[in-house]
Amino acid sequence: MFAKILSGAVLGVDGFPVVVEVDLALGLPMFTTVGLPDGSVRESKERVKAAIKNCGYDFPAKRITVNLAPADIKKGGAGFDLPIALGILAATELYSPDLLDQYAVLGELSLDGFVRSVPGVLPVALSAQKSGLKGIIVPEENKIEAAVVRGIDVIAVSSLHRAVEFLAGKISIEPTVLEENQLFGTAHCGTNDFNEVKGQEHVKRAFEIAASGGHNIALKGPPGSGKTMLTRRFSTILPPMSFDESLETTKIYSIIGKLSSDIPLITTRPFRAPHHTISDAGLIGGGQDPRPGEVSLAHNGVLFLDELPEFKKHVLEVLRQPLEAGDVSIARATKTLQFPARFVLVVASNPCPCGYYGDKVRECTCTPQQIQRYSSKISGPLLDRIDIHLEVAAIPFNEISKERQGESSAEIKKRVDVCRKTQEKRYSNTTTVHCNAQMGPGEIDMYCKVDEATLQLLQRSVEKLGLSARGYHRILKIARTIADMDNKEILGLAHVAEAVQYRRSG
Repeated sequence: MFAKILSGAVLGVDGFPVVVEVDLALGLPMFTTVGLPDGSVRESKERVKAAIKNCGYDFPAKRITVNLAPADIKKGGAGFDLPIALGILAATELYSPDLLDQYAVLGELSLDGFVRSVPGVLPVALSAQKSGLKGIIVPEENKIEAAVVRGIDVIAVSSLHRAVEFLAGKISIEPTVLEENQLFGTAHCGTNDFNEVKGQEHVKRAFEIAASGGHNIALKGPPGSGKTMLTRRFSTILPPMSFDESLETTKIYSIIGKLSSDIPLITTRPFRAPHHTISDAGLIGGGQDPRPGEVSLAHNGVLFLDELPEFKKHVLEVLRQPLEAGDVSIARATKTLQFPARFVLVVASNPCPCGYYGDKVRECTCTPQQIQRYSSKISGPLLDRIDIHLEVAAIPFNEISKERQGESSAEIKKRVDVCRKTQEKRYSNTTTVHCNAQMGPGEIDMYCKVDEATLQLLQRSVEKLGLSARGYHRILKIARTIADMDNKEILGLAHVAEAVQYRRSG
């Protein structure tokens, strides 16, 4: 007796279809799983056997062979429990397998037959939609996540018994449907607001430019100057996420099991701030079974590295590829996985170990060797990939004591949104560029034209500051954003001059 049921698994951040084939043959009772299963899949036989018995069904005393096809890709996780159990019961002819080729099935079984939630439901649901299936059967806790995908029926089951009854046609389960306001109604900006920051107007201006063009930014200043406070409010002025961006980010959180059951779609840009003790695998992703790291969890959002020189040097160096390419490639002997990692990088550092080098009030206690060793922890190639470099001075008392609040995040965000809409229109014919920071040499030549006087300023700046070709291009990208904020199509002398100021420290 033979049965076949459809399921799915995740490779990288994308789902792919898996066919669960079950064969019952005469012979000594035995349960064998083939098709490159990992330990959690091999252990499923004990959960499946107990769940079938505790739901009141007879477990066949036969030689059971389960094959997970395609057999050349390693399968992991407990999500194959439910499809294996349904395949065994279909092979015993407990119910007619007519509906098995119309639905993908995913779910972990408890010993009493309850269906538990599993990670990676969203990518598998997208794979089922792409394969033209009618729907997907998922655990009750994953129904909101799967319902984000349009065009397929999401059937939520709480137990093995309900899944069998549905496939046998004995009960009807209404598909889970999400309205548009349920998807984007959960967005919020939190309690942080730029109006709480007193003074530091030049830093706020830099953050507005960074948000408008998607530029990376580096802050250097003494302790207590507001570097962390300002950065924590950066995400409140970023433009809203599109549906495609939300889907990309949600997939990443889905596969690692960090998606809340009551939030179907991540609609606010992520803000990740890992501690400086993080490993390179934790930051960039990896492991024996590669998983996304912090750079991927910050996809379409912000990655904040506070106290940058305290990070291990080899950890910081792995940031070079994602900053340039927008993704991470992790190679293993049998496969190479790609995780998306397009984010705005914000880094903050002190000028020296004690933090007061160059301060006008407090005296620095560091030796020249300590200062040199401290600053050398950050390589030139990494700093060259950061667009905006800014000195953040200590806030004077007369600014701290002011009662008047500064400009709110909502007011700044309005201008940022207008600027981003200009860029969306400009780059509407390409799928690789969405904001000024993502421009390549071709787009820079097309959209960053300057007159003779501005070109001479650029030449003097490059020669005096010793900028690389990358630094030159980043000045033009920043100037393009400043011109967009000024609603100008042509880069003017003032736009380029301001952009040069943001590269002087880099």
